[in-house]
Amino acid sequence: MSDDPIFHPLAFRNLTVKNRIFRSSISGRFDNEDGSPTQTRINWESKFAAGGVGAIISSYVPVQIEGRIIAGYATIHRDDFIPLWAKLGESVHAHGAKFIVQLSHSGRQLDVPGIHNAERKPLSATSRKEPINGVQCQAMSKGQIQQTIKAFADAAWRAREAGLDGCELHSANGYLFSQFLSSGINDRQDEYGGPLENRARFLLEVIRAIRDRVGPDFHLQVKLGAVDNNNVVPWEKKGNTLADAVQIAQWCEAVGADAIHVSSGSSFPHPLNPPGGFPLDVLATTYDTMISSGDYGLRNYLLFRYPLLRPIFRWAWFRMKKGHPIEGVSLDASRAIKAAVRIPVIVTGGFQTASVVRQAIQDGVCDGVAIARSLIANNDLPQIWASGADRPERPCTYCNRCLVNAPKNPLGCYEPGRYADRETMVETIMSIYSTHADLKVSASAGLVTN
Repeated sequence: MSDDPIFHPLAFRNLTVKNRIFRSSISGRFDNEDGSPTQTRINWESKFAAGGVGAIISSYVPVQIEGRIIAGYATIHRDDFIPLWAKLGESVHAHGAKFIVQLSHSGRQLDVPGIHNAERKPLSATSRKEPINGVQCQAMSKGQIQQTIKAFADAAWRAREAGLDGCELHSANGYLFSQFLSSGINDRQDEYGGPLENRARFLLEVIRAIRDRVGPDFHLQVKLGAVDNNNVVPWEKKGNTLADAVQIAQWCEAVGADAIHVSSGSSFPHPLNPPGGFPLDVLATTYDTMISSGDYGLRNYLLFRYPLLRPIFRWAWFRMKKGHPIEGVSLDASRAIKAAVRIPVIVTGGFQTASVVRQAIQDGVCDGVAIARSLIANNDLPQIWASGADRPERPCTYCNRCLVNAPKNPLGCYEPGRYADRETMVETIMSIYSTHADLKVSASAGLVTN
C-alpha cells in the first residue's frame, strides 16, 4: 500500500473504495430523449475510471423523467433501464473503480425542459419562481411529495438490481432537496416548511424509504450544501447557515446515511460552485438555448450578449467570490461537518493539487475529495499524483468554459490554451462519441425498440 494517504483505501460501512479520489457528478447531454443511457454515457464515465479514480459518482440521474435539468440526461425511472445501467457499472468496474449513481430531481431548477416538461410547471417546495432564470413552478402537494419519495426509493432499488455500488442523494446546489431544506427558498406553511426540522423532513423521509426498500447494506450517501449563499440575486434571502448543515448531516447519519458529500451554494451554477471564472463572452453564444425556459431568460441573454451590459452581471456574480479560495473552497465547511458526524466525509471544490488534498486528509478535514472539472482537464489526474507530481503540467485553469458550453455543446474541456489547435480540441471532446453503433432495420411488424 502507498504511504500517501490519498491512495489509502476508504472504507465505508458497506463499501470500500481503493483511494480517496472520487469523480464528482458532472452532466452532459449524452443520452436518449426517453432517459435511457447510451454507449456515449458508458464511454464518458469509464474514461475517468481508466484514469485512476477510486469511484465514479455518476452524472445527475433523475428518479422521474420530469426531474431532468436538461433533456438528454439519463434517468433511472424505469425497470427496463436496469440492464443498461448494469452495463455502465460493468465498464467502470473493469477499471477497478466503484460506481455510485447520483439520484436527483431538478424541482424548479430546470434549464432546458424537453418534451416531458414543456407544458407543465415543475414541482418544488415553493410556488415562487426560481430567481436566476425565472422558471415558474408549483408547490408540491403532500400526495406529490409521497409519490416522489417512492420514486427515490424505487430508483435506489433499480441501482442495486443493476449491480451498482451505491447511490448518492443530490441534496445540494439548488435542486429539489435544496428547495425544501433552504430557509431562503422554502416558504411552506405545512409540516414540510418552517423550522429546520420540518424543512429536512422530505430528505429524511427519502433516506428512510430507501432503507426500507433496499435494506441496510446498500451504500447511501448524501451530497449536502453546506452554506446556501442564496443571495446571488441580491434581494433573495441568504438561506441556510453552516450550523444548519451540521445539524442536517447529523440527522442524515441518524436515519441511515453512510457518508456526507459536502458542497456549497443554493443554485447551479453558483459563484462558489464551480469555483473560478464565468466566461460571459462564451455564454453569449450558448445561453440562447435557455431563453424561453424562464421569465428572466431574455434579460440574462442581453446581459451576456452585449459587452456594455456585462458589468451588471459581473458585479452580482463575482461579489460573492471575494475572500474565498478557488481550490478547496468548501474545506472549512467540511471540517465543521466532519467534526460533528462519525461517518466519512467527502468534499468537492476545485481540487487538483496533491499536497492540498493530502493535507486535508491528514488534518482530518475530510476523508476524500470529489473532483469534476479538474478531471475533465486531466482525466489521469490520479495517475499524475501517484507518479509524484503535485500538480499537472497543464492544470485546469478554472475558466469554466466546460460549464457554459454544456447547455448547447458536448461536455468537455474548451480551454483553447490546452490544445495545439481548435481541431485537436474538437477531436478530443468528440472522442467519446466514436461509438459506431450497429443499426437495425425496423421489421414490417413494427419499430425496433431494443
